[in-house]
Amino acid sequence: MENLNINSKVILNNGLPMPVVGLGTYKVPEGEDVIREVQWALNVGYRLIDTAKVYKNEEGVGRAIRESGIPREEIFLTTKLWNPDQGYESALQAIDESLGKLGLAYVDLYMVHWPTADVEAKATMNRREETWKAMEEIYKSGKAKSIGVSNYTIKHLEEMKKYATVFPSVDQVEFHPYLYQRELLEYCKKNNIILEAYRPLTNGKRMDNDTISTIAKKYNKTNAQVLIRWSLQHGCVPLPKSVHQDRVQENINVFDFELTEDDMSMIDALNENFRFSPDPNNLE
Repeated sequence: MENLNINSKVILNNGLPMPVVGLGTYKVPEGEDVIREVQWALNVGYRLIDTAKVYKNEEGVGRAIRESGIPREEIFLTTKLWNPDQGYESALQAIDESLGKLGLAYVDLYMVHWPTADVEAKATMNRREETWKAMEEIYKSGKAKSIGVSNYTIKHLEEMKKYATVFPSVDQVEFHPYLYQRELLEYCKKNNIILEAYRPLTNGKRMDNDTISTIAKKYNKTNAQVLIRWSLQHGCVPLPKSVHQDRVQENINVFDFELTEDDMSMIDALNENFRFSPDPNNLE
């Protein structure tokens, strides 16, 4: 990802362009809160918005998009299939429910949220094959311009090769310096899957690291901007979120500096395989 700018796109494996930075909406309440966040984001140049059924804010996200005045085809919208809706018929029903809440005819990316159908994402309930069959139907119908997965490991992606006729275009996973998933990132690059990074700002809880702070001062940037730039330079699409207008703008102001190889290596070295989310490798 060289010469990045706010209008830069990555090309998915089906040819669809996707913006290189998006807005996350996890835990942003339905109604005015999420409408404001999405409006702020669209006003400062974000064109990738990420939501999910389980976030319970699809109605507000859809309203903000519809009322933005921006042509629908210029906005890349993602939502996700929640675990209890996995299965063939239930997945086909779930996309219609999401589109109804969004008030839109299609999403740009529809994802399987977890590799398990367990409601708490804490146990393996394997409905992956029948669910993906439905996802392929949704893709062919045009209700989703592309399909992907979230929280899938290499094991789950390898398993998909046995049953998928359309391979996922995106795998959205937790990815930040404390969980630098190098092996998964390399696997995705080799298999033409874009890795999306959720929680790129370490849940807002571990940004004040001395290494990150020193690098941020060098570029007169914030620690958050350095973390987002680190994800970008690894070829990921980060999805920072904030309910503060100034931070929404700050989080996309990352295209006027570039981390050196030494900077990247120092941040890489912070990895300790630390997760804020459940570990999809250990769903038992």
